[in-house]
Amino acid sequence: MKRVSFIILFLTGVVGFSNAQKNNPDLVNAAKVSAEKFGNDKDWYLQNIPFFECSDKKIEGVYYYRWKLYKGHLKNLGANGYIVTEFLNTMSWDLKPNNSLNDATGFHMYEGRWLKDQRYIRDYINFMYQKGGNDRHFSEAIADASYAFYLVNPDKEFITSQLTSMVNIYNKWNDHLDTAKHLYYIEPLLDATEYTISSIDASNGKDGFRGGNSFRPSINAFMYANALAIQNIASLKGDNATASLFAKNAANIKSEVQKNLWNADFKHFIDRYKVTNQYVKYWDFIRGRELVGYVPWTYNLPDDNKTYSAAWQHILSANELKGPFGLRTNEPSYQYYMKQYRYDKPTGLRECQWNGPSWPFQTSQVLLGMANLLNNYKEHGITNEDYYNTLEQYTQQHYTADGSFNIYEDYDPDKGGPIVNLPQRSEHYNHSEYNDLIITGLCGLRPADADNVVINPLIDADKIKYLCLQNVSYRGHNLSIVYDETGQKYHLGKGLSVYVDGNAVLKNAPLKKQSIKLPAAIIKQVSAPINLAANSSGRGFPKSSASYTDSTVKVTMANDGRVWYFNDVVNHWSPKGSGNTSDWYQIEFDKPTSIQKVALYLYGDDKTFVAPKDYRVEYLDGTDWKQAATNSAKPIANTKNELNFKPITTTKVRVVFDQADKTHYTALAEMEVF
Repeated sequence: MKRVSFIILFLTGVVGFSNAQKNNPDLVNAAKVSAEKFGNDKDWYLQNIPFFECSDKKIEGVYYYRWKLYKGHLKNLGANGYIVTEFLNTMSWDLKPNNSLNDATGFHMYEGRWLKDQRYIRDYINFMYQKGGNDRHFSEAIADASYAFYLVNPDKEFITSQLTSMVNIYNKWNDHLDTAKHLYYIEPLLDATEYTISSIDASNGKDGFRGGNSFRPSINAFMYANALAIQNIASLKGDNATASLFAKNAANIKSEVQKNLWNADFKHFIDRYKVTNQYVKYWDFIRGRELVGYVPWTYNLPDDNKTYSAAWQHILSANELKGPFGLRTNEPSYQYYMKQYRYDKPTGLRECQWNGPSWPFQTSQVLLGMANLLNNYKEHGITNEDYYNTLEQYTQQHYTADGSFNIYEDYDPDKGGPIVNLPQRSEHYNHSEYNDLIITGLCGLRPADADNVVINPLIDADKIKYLCLQNVSYRGHNLSIVYDETGQKYHLGKGLSVYVDGNAVLKNAPLKKQSIKLPAAIIKQVSAPINLAANSSGRGFPKSSASYTDSTVKVTMANDGRVWYFNDVVNHWSPKGSGNTSDWYQIEFDKPTSIQKVALYLYGDDKTFVAPKDYRVEYLDGTDWKQAATNSAKPIANTKNELNFKPITTTKVRVVFDQADKTHYTALAEMEVF
């Protein structure tokens, strides 16, 4: 079995704490909740996520849905490990052959840092910095997100190994630096925000998909955050020259953003044009406020004063950026607010624009900024109630008309409901974050590069009566945060309590910012096997084939590294229609390969597709097929089924499925070979 081994290096030893990681009081019945929320796939979640309970059941429901969504977006690349995708299916504009996109990578890393299995985000960081994944297709703050992962999982050796590549990619962005103005500029499309004010007005209101280069608060805040991350990582490595250089870079960007992108008339950070044409002029401000003006606070860039904090009043005003069903990306006063320019050609349905629609992408940035403001600033002009109301509005966007869960590309802030909802594309869209907002915002766990941690739940006490974040993995320890207004929910007393590895380190405290001393982090060793069957492109080896394949699916869907069990997005192989009582699915290698385990992810909808009656693993020995293993357990749909056997060497391995009956069919979401 091939393995990639790595060591998670942590400091050890603090007086008064055991070095053994222990669970905290079982206030949330994780086994019961996992079975209710995730069904047959419960074990993965039990092993990976922190469990959460809240008096606001809508927030609680979305929390668990977002982990289900996140797991569905984990993609196994084989030797290159895992990445996290933005779209479940392949898009024409993603980076081939692995279908990655870098614009939402920061959200993926902030969200995934809370999984107990660290290999997912470690692999993803390696992919972005060592495997060419960060192609700068879109503006990005990936160095910042990588450092955010380090704060939760502080492996100094791992994060410093990324430094050289981080610096190289940062410097490549000089092709978007105006040296006269000392600011970065970008076309809105490549800022992942097509049809913004700058691009629409640069076309005189006729278009806006391309064009409109401008100095934007977003790309400059991203570069500021990346510079600070590189400074911190260089300091960890002892590279004082690099640390000093990037500290200076960050300070210069901060100064220029505040001096030149703040518009005193609008009381907001807004774009200035890079482009000059017959409609717009270089260095002029755009003619309206946009939600992107809050991105500087996503990274704590602005100074703490009343001048800049005045901007936050705009998201509280129904006439400005606060829509009744979501935050607007620009204001109704803009001439081309919500004008629909672009439609999907095959369907005629509306396409993506940022001239007013509510986007989870920027709503996530605003909520991160609000949490920073409430935690790190004295002058902010907003309250925990404002944070809760914004979070609640965002939460509601995850609920469909029938009460089920989905998150689409964007929403109508005035009428409600999704705007872009293209079949087999928009469903369960991973272009934002949510659970990190719950953990670091609502529950108040504020990561830091220290053994002191700040706990500051952003709770509106009139709305949230209790919450519990249970056994979140933080710096190698299990940490739980409990708030109980009356003491009658958890019977631990009133107020705020915090547990670390089974020990109460804060008990019945008032609901305010608390600083807590933690034990130093723990040493762990993790070994990650390589999936030998994964093939992102569907071309070459490992090659998939089958006895029969339903014409509505592709045989390559079951070894493309993707596993999900959503009923509304197709990604499985099935022999539906074969008429056979048994069918097989096969992986062929380009050379004799040693294998000893097969994992099968069977999809079921309890209608057409169900788990097979039985299955067995066979391998090619010369010209003969021989049996490697039979299944000793009942096949289960919508989770992993594993078969282990003695090591064999072969060029072909297949699984033979005995169909359940004449009216139901096997569906294989993924076959992995180790």
